[in-house]
This record gives sequence, structure tokens and C-alpha cells, in this order.
Amino acid sequence: MSVAAYIRPDRLQADLDALAAITDPGRPHTRRSFSPHFLEGRAWLADRFRQAGLTTRIDDAGNLIGRRPGTMPGLGTLMSGSHSDTVPDGGRFDGILGVLAALEAARAFADAGLALRHDLDIVDFLAEEPSDFGLSCIGSRGMAGALSAEHRTLRAPWDEGLADAITRMGGAPDRLDTPRRTDIRAFFELHIEQGIVLEQAGIQIGVVDAIAGVTRLDITFTGRADHAGTTPMDLRQDAAVPAAAIVTFVHDQASTLARSGAGHVTATCGVLALSPGASNVVPRAARLVVDIRVSNRPVAEALVASIRSACIEAAAASRTTLARFTIQSDTHPTPCDPALAALVEDAAHAQGFSTRHMVSGAGHDAAFVARLAPTAMLFVPCRDGRSHDPDEWCAPEDATRSTMVLAEALAMRDRID
Repeated sequence: MSVAAYIRPDRLQADLDALAAITDPGRPHTRRSFSPHFLEGRAWLADRFRQAGLTTRIDDAGNLIGRRPGTMPGLGTLMSGSHSDTVPDGGRFDGILGVLAALEAARAFADAGLALRHDLDIVDFLAEEPSDFGLSCIGSRGMAGALSAEHRTLRAPWDEGLADAITRMGGAPDRLDTPRRTDIRAFFELHIEQGIVLEQAGIQIGVVDAIAGVTRLDITFTGRADHAGTTPMDLRQDAAVPAAAIVTFVHDQASTLARSGAGHVTATCGVLALSPGASNVVPRAARLVVDIRVSNRPVAEALVASIRSACIEAAAASRTTLARFTIQSDTHPTPCDPALAALVEDAAHAQGFSTRHMVSGAGHDAAFVARLAPTAMLFVPCRDGRSHDPDEWCAPEDATRSTMVLAEALAMRDRID
């Protein structure tokens, strides 16, 4: 009998409900990293890990890890998990399903009497969501040796340093200058899609080929503030005019690229601030922040170059100045391991589940673990594509199916070497 047959939907759903109940009062479902409710959720998870027979520890980066030892010491570790922290007023599945599905897979192995040859680590990564320190994926960065000394000096609004916060979580920040693991042979992360593609297509499992890189541009145009009623239109230096042109340009360019077969392409002007911000004053300055997410690095670089050229042209046409065009942050796309992706697909098809290959437009801990080991991601539909919202929902049957696929993929990978 397949190990997937030992997945218990009732047990998985009970865990999802129990962790969802640990939240800031009146703010479902909120467990911000480093907060008292986050620690309460962590304590609950650690207890569930121990009840499942896992040996539990906090690693140097502040990640909670439960281990099921394998039968061949030194063969290496299979790893699965995600994160239990949330955005404010977030959902009950984003990250959480990945941790609890991995736990349920470990319990299924035990119930089936299946001893894996590899060690199996179930991980709750610290602070995957953007934290009060202005940084995301803190635990996976730390595990991968990508949490720099500069990162560790970041401070939260309550004036705690990130290094001290990691120590408070049980980690050892002074050991994070180098990668912390060399034993991982494969990492699998299960996650809700956070989009509507799977649901609209009626597909049960998404096989992720890559995690899009994220580039953010910080752009400022400056002009001259004048009276809105007395300054002739042809004599204005209105900073809002080039900003509006760039909003439209970014949307049109990204839409054209996405239709052209350039891979996953999205671009969003999520910040648009005018100064001085009065209805009767011609704007003196306009600031935009453009979020670009692309699966093909040359496409990202070409899009940034085209936006820069458009900004120069828009400033000249409006008699304003392009005062700033900076790359605020920039990460490259992360390809998933093709062999592990094939295992996920095989595990789904073996159980009669439909699949679709896709790119993740959202960032995940898997992008940093991929620096250490071959990595795969599998997506599961979520209702209306809603995420980062109290209405975020993954149907119990979808949660069960994806957990069955995860367990079977882990078992298949264990037999390879």
C-alpha cells in the first residue's frame, strides 16, 4: 500500500484549525514573527512534532526543526516544510499548510511502518513573511548563509536588533556567516498557489518550475509646485505627468511580454506618492516604486532598461527632471530541480491527480534552500486565489491531495540513493 494511503485528512484538518486559533485577538489569522503569539504557535508546533516522534531543535538561524532519523546514517537528509508566521490579518494556510503537511507525511511514514533510509527534517522557517525588521525569509537566508552581517544589524520599531531577536528565538546569529547545512539531498515545499490559475483550470496540483526573481525600482520625478488654478497648462512642470506615463508604460510593457511567451512576467506600480499632495497645487515631486517579477533574467534586465529609457523620455516631454532611478532590491529567478519536479508530477499522476507546470510569482523559503540543495515546490489551489487575507481558504480535499503527493514524492526520492 502506498504511504499516501496513510495520510489522515481529519488529523491534518485538526492541526490546521488548532494553529489557526492561535492569533492576535480580533485579528484572524495573525502571528507576526518574533511576537508572543508566534512563539505560542511555535511551542504548539514543537509539541506536535514531539508527539509524532520527531526529535525537535532550534537551529542557528532560529528555524524549528523536527527530525525523523533514517536507517542509513550519513546518507543525507530529505527536508520539507515552510513557515508558520503570517502577514497582519493574514490567512490560515499560507506557509502553515506546508509545515503541517510535512508533519502529516512524517506521521504517515510512521503509521505505515516505513523506515526511510535518509533522515527526514520537517522545518518551520523563521520569519518568511516581511518582518518588522524590513526583511523576509530570515530563517532560510540564515540556513543558506545569506543573512549578512549588515542584515543582522537591522532594527525593529521597538528597537530590538535582528541578531538579538534571533537569539531570543533560540538561534545563534554569530554563526550565520556561512551556510549551516551540507547534508540536504532534497527539499520539497508545499504551498497554496496564492493565485487563481489552478482553480480556474480545474487542475489539482501545480508543479513549480521556477520561483520568479523580484526587482524593485525606486523612481522620483521632480518639477515645480504652482497654483493649480492660475498656472497655464503649457507652462507647468507637473511631476505627476511623467509618473502617470510610467504607470501606463509599465503595465503595457509587462502585459506585452507576458503575452509574447517570455515566461512569467508581472510588473506593478504599488507605490505612487505626490508632493505636496494638495488638490490645488501642481505636484512638485512624484515617487513610484515598481515591483517586477520575472522567471527569465534577461527579460527582467531588458524590462528595467526599457523603463529607464521611458522615464528619461517622459521627464523630457513634461519639462520635469528624473531625480532618481535606483534599483531598490534585486533577486534572480530560482529554477527548481527538474528531477525533483518530475518526482512530484509522477507522485501526483500515480494517484490519478491532474498537474500543471507553472512559475511562482511569489517568493518562498525554497528560493534560499535551493542554494544548498535540489529543491521542488508543489502548489495546491486556493479559493478565488485569495491569500494574505482572513478569507484565504484551501478546501480540505485539496489539502489532503497535496499532502498525499508530498508524502509519495518524499518516499520516491528516498529510494534513489
